[in-house]
Amino acid sequence: MEYTQAIFLSIIEGITEFLPVSSTGHLILASKLLHIPQTEFVKSFEITIQLGAILAVVFLYFKSVINSPETWKRVLVAFMPSGVIGLLAYKFIKTNFLGNLNMVIISLFVGGVAMFVLEELFKNQSRQAKLIKNLSLSESVTIGIAQTVSMIPGVSRAMATIFGGLGVGLSKKSATEFSFLLAIPTMLAATSFDLMKTRFLLDTKEYFILLIGFIGAFVSALVTVKGLLNFVQKHSFRVFAVYRIVLAFFFWLIYR
Repeated sequence: MEYTQAIFLSIIEGITEFLPVSSTGHLILASKLLHIPQTEFVKSFEITIQLGAILAVVFLYFKSVINSPETWKRVLVAFMPSGVIGLLAYKFIKTNFLGNLNMVIISLFVGGVAMFVLEELFKNQSRQAKLIKNLSLSESVTIGIAQTVSMIPGVSRAMATIFGGLGVGLSKKSATEFSFLLAIPTMLAATSFDLMKTRFLLDTKEYFILLIGFIGAFVSALVTVKGLLNFVQKHSFRVFAVYRIVLAFFFWLIYR
């Protein structure tokens, strides 16, 4: 992987990590377009730069992170299902899921259709819907279980957790914010575990590429998070559903 490719992929990661369109899926598709082979380092790069995007959330929500123990109790409980499954299935997921173009195309399409259905299901959700602090621990687990589906590239962690939140009664804004916060322990654990598994056996260029990707994802995510919160309060998710379906067809036509 070259430096310019790392910059391009990191910007894609920062923009798509919190949108319900699958950042992992976009990284796989972009790597295909750029003819970047899915080596073990590239797969680790795609995992690691997500931490840069997550730290943008820590930066923006610093007071919430520090001053809300009740919120964090719910976030950590929600993290447990994906934490356990990710730990047990790490090798299988990295070997069989990451870099799987067909899986991404199918997941983007099916996820787009599902988003239309879910949007219709929750369109009349009351504006008096519950806030994060009102979540029960069992409801937090439910959101966490929804997040585990996003281990399939193309599904989208943001989509799974946002609609999981809507499903237990959160408002659209609260569901989106909970998705942001849940990303922190999820991606921190995924990145740390992957680096331990690779035993940090990277050369100087690879470490520098990771640093570039980290910074690029952080900066682009800062812009995206603010914009997404403003968007979801005024619009539906249907535009993302259409985008997913169109993108799936585009890559299906090119690589069928």
